[in-house]
Amino acid sequence: MAIGKILVVDDDSNLLEVISMRLESAGYDVITALQEEDALDAVRTELFDVSVLDLQLSDMDGITLMERIHNINPHIPVIILTAFGSIESAVEAMQRGAYSYLTKPFDHRELLLQIRNAMESSRLALEIKRLQRLLEEKYDAGNIVAKSREMQLVLDLVTRIAGTDSTVFINGESGTGKELIAKAVHVGSGRKDKPFVAINCAAIPDALLESELFGYEKGAFTGAVQSSKGLFAQAGNGTIFLDEIGDMSLALQSKILRILQERQFYPLGGKQAVEVDVRVIVATNKDLQNEVKEGNFREDLYYRIHVIPVKLPPLRNRKEDIPALVDHFLEEFNQKMKIRVKGLTSQAMQKLMMHEWPGNVRELKNSIEYAMALTRKDVISEDLILQAAMQPSGILKSFKEAKSEFEKEYLLNLLKITHGNVSRASELAGKYRADFYQLLKKHNLKPDEYKK
Repeated sequence: MAIGKILVVDDDSNLLEVISMRLESAGYDVITALQEEDALDAVRTELFDVSVLDLQLSDMDGITLMERIHNINPHIPVIILTAFGSIESAVEAMQRGAYSYLTKPFDHRELLLQIRNAMESSRLALEIKRLQRLLEEKYDAGNIVAKSREMQLVLDLVTRIAGTDSTVFINGESGTGKELIAKAVHVGSGRKDKPFVAINCAAIPDALLESELFGYEKGAFTGAVQSSKGLFAQAGNGTIFLDEIGDMSLALQSKILRILQERQFYPLGGKQAVEVDVRVIVATNKDLQNEVKEGNFREDLYYRIHVIPVKLPPLRNRKEDIPALVDHFLEEFNQKMKIRVKGLTSQAMQKLMMHEWPGNVRELKNSIEYAMALTRKDVISEDLILQAAMQPSGILKSFKEAKSEFEKEYLLNLLKITHGNVSRASELAGKYRADFYQLLKKHNLKPDEYKK
């Protein structure tokens, strides 16, 4: 079986024959053309992995032929063959879409290398486009499950604001899907091909959050053995999503305000300002107006981020969405678990509809996953629904158990945040390094497992 199909176009029949023999002996299926129109006919009827074109042809130049080929199939990489005196034209060809060029006379091994590289580059480009297409389909506002009028209004707003660069302020209870809406805004924007970078401001200690956001220079603090780009820099010309911004300290709020005002920031330990062009989306489950009154949130920052407010309704206020969400989660977990659950009994669905959902959509998703993992039938029965919510709340863990669980979770978060840097983690915990190692040993935690 051929490892690829190559189109070779040259008005020199002897050279065509030599190239064809070399490529066929290397395992390629080769189609040759002496005339430009024959080459175009071949592209219309067959799929090629690479095209090799001579720059100087009898009826048209190779650049024009390349552009006509790309009009038919823009994904074919083109390698231009050129005489020594025409290198400037070959460079122009690359500027206009060619993958690379070779100067005659060339080593056939170099041609084979260029073809392999072009095929790999094309494969990666197509895979990236495929993944981007899947991402856009998943987070497109039109594909978000929403039957209720409340959520339809939200998605209509998302569709209208996505194309702007204005800061978006998403407010809603935990579990309502704030990050999903933020991604939908990004995917619908002109920045969709750029990075989407998200961070939960409540999950990271304030001492570390600044370095995560802005990066740091080598030697900025103990353990900073090399410089690191922060999330604002990593976002490039894309979108940064600051989740739970209401939990950010006042000191850090002032630095976020500076970025929004001046579009630049200083990495920790840095003396050179870094220019930034990102769209900012923020979210919180808090009442920030009340937080401003209480002195916990800067008023000037509140008005800077409260440009386009998006209010997400809790699930208890849009219960008509529950059946559609259940169908969506059934499909998702059927694929993940490699099972085939058809649906819920009417009693099970009624139980879902009667629940108040303090954890919102996240709680519903967890409930469906739990029921699907335990069911032995193709229909989920009432007894498997909301088992966790039915557990007696009066049973308390012992102080020793609760303390141990908290301690382990705290250490896990530190290792994740510091990427396994024990010096930095022990510094944040306010512990001597030796004592910190003892705690890790106690809970059987290995720092190497959390390093990048």
